[in-house]
Amino acid sequence: MPAVSQHAPALSRRRRESRVGRGPARAVAARVFRGGRVLTVMFAYLFAVYSFILPVGYRRTYPALASRLAFARDFGGNTGLRLFYGEPRDLVTVAGYSAWRVGGTLAIAAAAFGMLAAVQALRAEEDAGRTELVLAGMIGRRAAYWSAMAAIGAATLVLWAAEFAGFALGRLPVAGSAYLALATASVVPVFAGLGAVASQIAPARRIALELGGGAVGLFLLLRAVADIASGARWLHWATPLGWAEELRPFTGARPTVLLLPVVAGVVLLGIAGRLAAARDVGSGLLPVRDTAEPRLALLSSPTAQALRSQRDSLIAWAGSFAVFAFVFGVVAGSVSPADVPQSVERQLAKLGSGSIATPTGYLSFIFFFVMMAVSLFGCAQIGAARREEAGQQLETLLALPVGRGSWLGGRLVIAACGAVVISLMSGLLTWAGAASGGVSMSAPRVLEAGANCLPVAALFLGVAALAYAIVPRASAAIAYGLVTVAFLWQAVGSLLGAPAWLAGLTPFAHVGLVPAQPFRATSAAIMIAIGLAAALAALGVFRRRDLLGA
Repeated sequence: MPAVSQHAPALSRRRRESRVGRGPARAVAARVFRGGRVLTVMFAYLFAVYSFILPVGYRRTYPALASRLAFARDFGGNTGLRLFYGEPRDLVTVAGYSAWRVGGTLAIAAAAFGMLAAVQALRAEEDAGRTELVLAGMIGRRAAYWSAMAAIGAATLVLWAAEFAGFALGRLPVAGSAYLALATASVVPVFAGLGAVASQIAPARRIALELGGGAVGLFLLLRAVADIASGARWLHWATPLGWAEELRPFTGARPTVLLLPVVAGVVLLGIAGRLAAARDVGSGLLPVRDTAEPRLALLSSPTAQALRSQRDSLIAWAGSFAVFAFVFGVVAGSVSPADVPQSVERQLAKLGSGSIATPTGYLSFIFFFVMMAVSLFGCAQIGAARREEAGQQLETLLALPVGRGSWLGGRLVIAACGAVVISLMSGLLTWAGAASGGVSMSAPRVLEAGANCLPVAALFLGVAALAYAIVPRASAAIAYGLVTVAFLWQAVGSLLGAPAWLAGLTPFAHVGLVPAQPFRATSAAIMIAIGLAAALAALGVFRRRDLLGA
C-alpha cells in the first residue's frame, strides 16, 4: 500500500495533464481543418463530380457489349491514354472503365492534395507566425504536429466520401466503389508525408511547394514510364501512384498492397514529426542566405518586384504547360476516325466538344482543358497577391511612395502577360509535338487555339481580382470555386440534358473550340469586356478598403 500511495499522485497528475492536453490538440486539429476547408471543398467537388460523370457517360455512350468491345480494342492499347490514365483492364464493363479513368486521374489529384494540404498546415502556418502563437499555449510541438496531420486525415475521409458518393450515384457496386475510393485516397498519406518532410527541410513555403511539387512530378513520371515502356512494369512498385494501380479495384482486388502506402505514410510522417520537434520554429534544415550578397535585379518598381517574387512560380507554370502541350501534340498523331465510334461522337457533341475523330478535333478537345488551366493560373496569381497582403509584406511596401492602384494593377498586368505567354506557348508546342508525330497542321490555327484560351482566362482573372478587393479572405475560395464549377457544369449540365439557357450559364459554353471550330469573336469580346470591367472595379474598391491580415 505505501508504494501505491507514493505513485498515485504522479499517475493522477499525468492523467490530468493528458486530459488538459487533449483539449488544445482537438482545437488545433479543428482550426487546421477549417483553415484548409477551401482546398478540401474544391477537391471534394472534383472527386464527386468526376466519379459520377465517367461511369454515367460510359454507360450511356456504350450501352451494348459490341460497342464496348470495340472501345476496348481501339483505346486499350493507346500509348497516349496510358500516359495519363495508366494501364487499362476490363474496359468492357462500367466498373473496369471507371477504375481506369477515374482511379488513374484522381490518384494524381489525391497526390497533389496531400502535398498541398501538408505544406499549408505546416510551413505556411509557420511563415504566417501562427505556429508560434499555438505553441505559446498549452500544447507541445509533437502534439501540434500530429493534430495538424489528424486534420489532413479528416480531410482525406471527406475526399473518400465524395468519391464514393459519386460512384454510388453512378450506380456502381457499393463494395467495389468503396474500395476504388480507398485506392485513390491511399495516395494522400504518402504525399502528405512528403509535403510534411519538405516543410521541415525548406525555410519558406515557396521552396516547400517546389520540393513537394517536384516529388509529385517525379512519381508521376515513374508511373508513366512503367505504363508505356516495355519491360519497365517493375517501376510500378517504386511509386505510390503505381501502388494505387496495383490495388486493382473491380479487376482482381489486391488489398494487401495497401500495406505499402500505410507503411510509407507512417514512416514519412514519423520522420517529419521528429524533424519538426528538433528544429527551431520558422527555420528549415536548408540554410537561409541572410548573409549573401544583395541582388537588386527587378527591384525598380512594385511590378518588377512582384515579377521577381513570382519568377519561379511563373517558370514552373510555363514549364508544365510546355511539357504537356508537346505531349498532347505527339499523342494527336495516334487519333483516327476508326478509333472513335459514332456513339462517342454524339456524346461529345452534347458536351459541346465537337469531334475528336481527327487530330484537329482531338486537339480542340484538349485545348478545352488548357483553357481551364490558364484560368486557374490567373486565380493563382491573385492568390499570390492575397498572400503578400496576409503576410504583411504589402504594409511595408505601401509605406513607401507606392499607390495601391499601381500595386494591384501591376499584379494584374503580370497575370495577364503570363496567361498570354502560356497560351501562345501551349499552341506553339502543341503544333511542334503534332509535327514531330507526323501530323500536318496549320501553325497559325494551332496558335489561334492557344489564344482562344485568353477570353475566358481574362474573365476569371477580373472576377478573381474583384473578389480579392471585396472579400479578400474568401477570394481564393470564390475564384477557384467559380472556375471549377463553371468548367464541370459544362460537362454535367450537358450530360444530364439541362435546358439550353441553364447549360449556357457557364462561360465555357460560349467558346468555339479552335482549330476544329471557328473562333467566336463576339463571345470573346464580351468576356474580355466583363473581365476588364471587373478588374477596374477591383482597383477602385481596393483603393478604399483596409488591409487585412491572415
